[in-house]
Amino acid sequence: MESRILQLISALRAGGVRVSLAESAEAFSAVDILGIQDRESFRLSLRATLIKDVKDLPTFDKLFPLFFGSGQPPMMGGNPFDDLTPEEAQMLAESLQNFAENLRQRMERLMNGEPLSRTELEALAQLVGLNQADNLQYQNWMTQRMMRAMAFPEVQKAMRELMEQLHQMGMDEERLERLRELIQQNMQGIQGQIEQFAGQRLAENMSERPRDENIDNLMNRPFQALSDADKKVLQREVKRLAAALKTRIALRQKRMKSGQMDPKATIRANLKYHGVPMEIKHRDKVRKPKIVVICDVSTSMRFCSELMLSFLFALQGQVRKTHAFAFIDHLESISEDFTGMAQGATDEAIQSVLRRMPSGHYNTDLGWSLNDFQNEYMDTINNGTTLLIVGDGRNNYNDPRLDIFSAMARRATRTIWLNPEPDHMWNGDSDMKKYAPLCSNVLKVGNLRELTQAVDTLLAG
Repeated sequence: MESRILQLISALRAGGVRVSLAESAEAFSAVDILGIQDRESFRLSLRATLIKDVKDLPTFDKLFPLFFGSGQPPMMGGNPFDDLTPEEAQMLAESLQNFAENLRQRMERLMNGEPLSRTELEALAQLVGLNQADNLQYQNWMTQRMMRAMAFPEVQKAMRELMEQLHQMGMDEERLERLRELIQQNMQGIQGQIEQFAGQRLAENMSERPRDENIDNLMNRPFQALSDADKKVLQREVKRLAAALKTRIALRQKRMKSGQMDPKATIRANLKYHGVPMEIKHRDKVRKPKIVVICDVSTSMRFCSELMLSFLFALQGQVRKTHAFAFIDHLESISEDFTGMAQGATDEAIQSVLRRMPSGHYNTDLGWSLNDFQNEYMDTINNGTTLLIVGDGRNNYNDPRLDIFSAMARRATRTIWLNPEPDHMWNGDSDMKKYAPLCSNVLKVGNLRELTQAVDTLLAG
């Protein structure tokens, strides 16, 4: 119990609440006097001794149940199929056969009201980057990512299809309604369990966070797990990284100014010398790339795209030409924002773009944005162009317009997609499995270190 109280105090401090050593000692004294048998008295004793400013009460009220709640998900309904008649059981068995094995197992588990094990929750946390996050504002976001990782949207859709099949097979409407209610209760139970686990892990991470964050740790931290203060640190770090990359890339381009040796051309040129090489032939030198970049600036991708634009426009000397576009539910050209900008004014240009396309609850639509590109900007791509897409490929079930993207990829020399999500997260409303085969390369850029490596790869020729 003492360790949990200490974790709560550390999390409060990490959340911006000032708690002195004296107040911590008072909290332990109050707990010694009032005890922990009555949960409400225990909560109030900590609240009274640790919180001295009314503005900090919401932070305490949010953190306390994460450390001292029951930790159990809401009770889920038992198996609603125990009293099925033989005919109804046969209907159910036949309907379930229509689904893939993995999906069928998840559906059966949901119908049985079986919660996730601690091992499964830990695996999901590792998968979505929850273990590196330490800000409670990301609880809902992490919950959604964990549910997405376990294909929860697909299971929900499959359950609706199952109910429809049972209805068509003639199952009693009253029975079907009972099944729907109990399955919905089980779904809410699973979601509640994941949400509670995510909140507890975030609170624990807050309590363990060092006062002075190491820049190496921040560079490895997933974008979605960064606080506003962390983002400001990384924005400054991008300038240093861009300067280092600029020097490295310029040196690499200088060394390759004469091009690489061309063995085939050398052999052909020296046939007159009976195959003894006398004249060395080189391929054309590697030219600076021309880039067309299309960035998703919706809420989930905003910071990643912001850093990518910072890199590109800090490295203009190593690029022949850059055409930049941003989209949420429509496409806008943003190249003009950077034209004629003085050195060091890139930040101002980026912020002007973000103000013009503010974040919010948009219906992200890459397909419609590709349609805008086809209508107005298709001539920016030719056989000397690198097409760069920065986005998570989540299209809210809109038409992905693969026909347009395929045409763009064919016109470009190469097509590179930067996506912060690993391929095992490409489910639900993600169209990445459809876009990926049309790309030359798909690079994961879930943190600043990966993004820096991707930029280096992009400009390596």
